[in-house]
Amino acid sequence: MKYLVTGNAGFIGFHVAKALISRGDSVVGVDNVNDYYDTSLKEDRLQALEQIASRQGGDVEYEFVRANIADKTAIDDCFQRHDFDRVIHLAAQAGVRHSIEHPEAYVESNLIGFFNLLEACRHAKTPHLSYASTSSVYGGNTSMPFSEDHGADHPLQFYAATKRANELMAHSYSHLFQLPTTGLRFFTVYGPWGRPDMALFKFTRLILEGKPIPVFNHGHHSRDFTYIDDIVEGVIKSSDQIASADPDWSSAAPTPATSNAPYRVFNIGNGNPAQLSAYIDALEEALGKKAVREMLPMQPGDIPDTHADTRKLQQAIGYRPDTSVREGVQKFVEWYRDYYSV
Repeated sequence: MKYLVTGNAGFIGFHVAKALISRGDSVVGVDNVNDYYDTSLKEDRLQALEQIASRQGGDVEYEFVRANIADKTAIDDCFQRHDFDRVIHLAAQAGVRHSIEHPEAYVESNLIGFFNLLEACRHAKTPHLSYASTSSVYGGNTSMPFSEDHGADHPLQFYAATKRANELMAHSYSHLFQLPTTGLRFFTVYGPWGRPDMALFKFTRLILEGKPIPVFNHGHHSRDFTYIDDIVEGVIKSSDQIASADPDWSSAAPTPATSNAPYRVFNIGNGNPAQLSAYIDALEEALGKKAVREMLPMQPGDIPDTHADTRKLQQAIGYRPDTSVREGVQKFVEWYRDYYSV
C-alpha cells in the first residue's frame, strides 16, 4: 500500500507515518514545517522517520515533500508522481487561541489546503481520503457524551469552524464525485513527541523549572485525554476500511454522521474523560515534583468539558483505546526527560 500522509512533521502525522512505515507500507509525507512552534522538534521527527525507513531496507519507500498544502501546484505534482492507495490528511493550522489572533492562517491551511487535497483526490480517483477534524466542532453543545448524531453547528472558535467546514466540503465531494471520505474528530491527543503548545508539554516544562502553571477554569475542565498510540490505531484502521454509503440513511430523517454518499464522521477519543486537576496529579506523580498551580478563569473560546461517544468507531473497526491517563502521562514524561536530557 502507498499512503500520502500530510502533516507528517507534526505530532499525529509523525506517529501515523511511523506506524505505516514500520508495518511495511510506503509513505509520501508532505509538510511545510512552519514555525507555529519549535521547528527543531519537527525536523527531529522527520529525521526519525528517515531512520525508521532506512531500517526497513529497500522494502519500503519513504519520501518527504517540503511543501505547503495551500500550494496547489505542489500538491498536483505530488499526485502526478504517485498513485496513492490511501490519503491521510493531517496537515492543518492547529490551536484554539492562535485562531483568534491569526484567522488568516486557518483560511490558508484548513480551507484552501483542504480544497486542494479534495481536488487532487477527485481527479486521481483516490480510493479513500481520511482527514482530521476535531472535538471542538461540538462547540456550544452540552449534551454528554458527544455523539456524531448530535448537531455540530455552533463552533466557539474559528479553528473549529474551519474543521466543521472540512466535513461539509468532504460530503459535497463524496456526493458529487463518489469520493470516499472519513472525518475523524480527535479528542485531546497527548503523548511522546507532542506539541509544545499543548497543556501537558507546557506544564511539564514549567513544573521542572519550578514555575507556576496556569490552570484555567480553576481546574474544573474535563477532557477526553486520548493517548497517541490509541489515536494512531484508530486512524490507520479507519483509513484501511473504505467509507461507503449508508444503506439505512434517510433523506426524510437525515443523520449527520453518514450519508447516501460514501461519507462518514467518527469520534476518536478515549471515552473516559478526566478532570484537568487529575491530569495534573498524574503529571506530578510521573515527575516526582509538585506543581505550583495558578488558578485562572476560563479562556475565551474554551469548551468546559469533552467526552467522546466512540461506539460508532468501535462498531466499524473494533476501536478500543486502552491507555490510562496515568500510564500515558508517564510515557510522555519518560520521552520528555530523554529528549531534553532533563
